[in-house]
Amino acid sequence: QVQLVESGGGLVQPGGSLRLSCAASGSIFSTNAMGWYRQAPGKQRELVARVTSGGTTNYADSVKGRFTISRDNAKNTVYLQMNSLKPEDTAVYYCRLGDYLTYWGQGTQVTVSS
Repeated sequence: QVQLVESGGGLVQPGGSLRLSCAASGSIFSTNAMGWYRQAPGKQRELVARVTSGGTTNYADSVKGRFTISRDNAKNTVYLQMNSLKPEDTAVYYCRLGDYLTYWGQGTQVTVSS
């Protein structure tokens, strides 16, 4: 059974930075794509960033140039570095392992507010 545990969320002022981490248990991390998603109140969950097993990345247009996704296969961990945060980035952030058979973390709250 794969378990994903996110951490690093919190309250930050506009323009600030946060780094989210998602640690995975199990042995399938390195062979699967990893993604960060977010869900704001009253909105659908959306893809923020994704990194393939080979390291190819893609981003939502709304976060390009501000967020960076990376992975450390030795640590079974994926990161999301978030810079120049805006109030509209406020959401619960989830990590996901896989594309077809998928596993989700429990989510971590990010609040951007002055």
